[in-house]
Amino acid sequence: MASEPWRQGAREVYGYTEGNGYPGDQQSLRLRRVSSQVSNQNYPQFDWNPPPAEKDEEGNRGQPRDLRGSPLPMALKRAVRQVQQMQVPVVSSRESWKRKKTKSLHKLKDNARGWLSFVTLWSKSLQKIGGNFGGGVQSYFLFLRFLVVLNFVSFLLIAGFVLIPSIVFRSVGDSLVNSTGPKECMEYDPNPQGLVVFYNYFLNLLSGTGFMEYSYLFYGYYNNTTVEDSNFSYNIPLAYLFTAVFYFTFCLICIIARMGTAARVVMVTGGSAVGNYSMIVFTSWDYGCLGDRATKLKQKNIHYRLQVDLEEESIKKRAAALTLGQKIVLYALRVSMCFVSFGLIIAAFYGIFVATDFSQKNSGEQGILGLIFEYLPSIVITAGNFLVPLLCDQIALIERYAPSTTVIVALLRAVFLRLVSLGVLLFTLWSQITCVGETTVKDCTLCQYNYKVYPCWETRVGQEMYKLTLFDLLINIVVLILVEFPRRMVVDNWSSKLAQWVGRQEFVVPANVLGLVYGQTVVWTGALFCPLLPLINTIKFVLLFYFKKITLFYNCRPALKTFRSTTSTFFFLVVLLFGWSLATVVMIYSLSEIRPSMGCGPFRFFPSMWSIVPKSFYNLSEITQEFLFFIGSQAFSIPLFALSCVVMCYFVTLASVYGKSVALLRAQLKLEGRDKQFLVKQIEELSRQHQILKHTAGAHD
Repeated sequence: MASEPWRQGAREVYGYTEGNGYPGDQQSLRLRRVSSQVSNQNYPQFDWNPPPAEKDEEGNRGQPRDLRGSPLPMALKRAVRQVQQMQVPVVSSRESWKRKKTKSLHKLKDNARGWLSFVTLWSKSLQKIGGNFGGGVQSYFLFLRFLVVLNFVSFLLIAGFVLIPSIVFRSVGDSLVNSTGPKECMEYDPNPQGLVVFYNYFLNLLSGTGFMEYSYLFYGYYNNTTVEDSNFSYNIPLAYLFTAVFYFTFCLICIIARMGTAARVVMVTGGSAVGNYSMIVFTSWDYGCLGDRATKLKQKNIHYRLQVDLEEESIKKRAAALTLGQKIVLYALRVSMCFVSFGLIIAAFYGIFVATDFSQKNSGEQGILGLIFEYLPSIVITAGNFLVPLLCDQIALIERYAPSTTVIVALLRAVFLRLVSLGVLLFTLWSQITCVGETTVKDCTLCQYNYKVYPCWETRVGQEMYKLTLFDLLINIVVLILVEFPRRMVVDNWSSKLAQWVGRQEFVVPANVLGLVYGQTVVWTGALFCPLLPLINTIKFVLLFYFKKITLFYNCRPALKTFRSTTSTFFFLVVLLFGWSLATVVMIYSLSEIRPSMGCGPFRFFPSMWSIVPKSFYNLSEITQEFLFFIGSQAFSIPLFALSCVVMCYFVTLASVYGKSVALLRAQLKLEGRDKQFLVKQIEELSRQHQILKHTAGAHD
């Protein structure tokens, strides 16, 4: 029989036998299910004796076998567990203490896992989303949850080292006044004078001006406070700088760690449908599902995953069947559509540049018109980010890529648009703040920045990022109320051909992911100038989760074309890394090159923000300075570099060996699959021949 080698291997691996008893002199344990009509002679039985390697030096038996990984029926596992609990082995007190400790640790781990799964943010909602709309849509909400946690932890970091010390030490510490610079450069008073009309408070809330400008929300309100005591000292400017640097480093570590987890999943699944079908069929079911609702959600999730594999395989077969002429036409079509996409993106860049320049030149307007001018760059950026990706998505459909490839191509184009549009806005602000880098220009000669228009330029940049974040949230609310709900009501209650042709909307994952990446990039860019922006973004993303969940279940239909969530999740993080890189470039340039404002902020004394680091270094003790000099010297850095190279070579070699092993295992899986297909065909052929012979014999009779 074909199953005999498998049973023999199972006996060797898992240590259970078939027959009348167990190895040794122990009496056999005979168990039988009530509904089973099979004899106990063929029922798997458990080997009580541990392997020789599990015995310690004193000859005592080791820990009981782990039943979770054994391929035994549940009834037999329960019986074995009862017998294990009834056994009273003769062991020493030390061994007994070890067993109790191990058992307590296992129980503590299980309780901790259960508690973590209970308190995990939105776990039930994510399970429901994955069951009804597939893993592709679920990957968006998982990505959103990751950003919520990242922003909240970042806010705790900033609050602990900058915000709370600034509040506590504001009236206690020493805050020096800049008396060395020109008087014109130190004129900065954002507080409104005289009576303020009530609706101006609302306008200030939206634009970040007035009472909002002179608060802990923006850079300009923080002082250069220094607290010194015999046993304690705290430097607010130094803490402000190092917290910003550590904030960026912390975000990078979190992104890379999550990318590593996603990359392992991609490597296991191969990033394609090769071998994934068997994995889904044999390993995807969750035996912990309780209740009809959880079971149906899991069934739908498996259905979507199988649908993705079958659809991608069919597209690959159609692509392989194309002739040379058809391939040339297809590639020419893709190249032409790529040029069209880039033309649309360049037009959007030009519009953003013109709008930003016009907004900054008319920033002195008051009232509603002034608010419109303030938000003009945000309006143009949002309009471009809405229209151009929509057109690029339609262009990607014309190019006839696979579903997962279509998502990645559309994502790349939208990423280029959103991130570079933000770069265009920052470049326009830089050119006006620094007079296009020319400090010899009349407006920038005195203070090395345009002090007439930007008396506190860091706060102005923070206000732009604040307005972009707030405007993005308002646009999502408006679209939900005025576009998505009315569309669903019209489609459900109007039976015309136009309404049926439009239909309910699909949840477009690339556009929504790009919205998250864009919002997070804005926060990273403005975190140096608006320290509370991570908190605002946390609240925004929490609200966005519930808005998107509502529109998903009430206004959207399941996607007609699904895509693989494993490769997409990894690519989402790669795109997020691009946004982090853009924000890092902005931060490094702001710290090292641009002169800080002389009338506001914690760095008003210094020619650059980074100048406080060498000044603080020379205030340290001689021993600390010598230690830091040694770390930066060749005597320390060269051995460290050599050791790092050795460790890197070791891990590269290890990864290469593992990669070859994985490739061999995949090749073996392919061969096994072909063997099984061959055997199935042979069985079908023999069955057909048997039916023919049986039919012929019946005809002769």
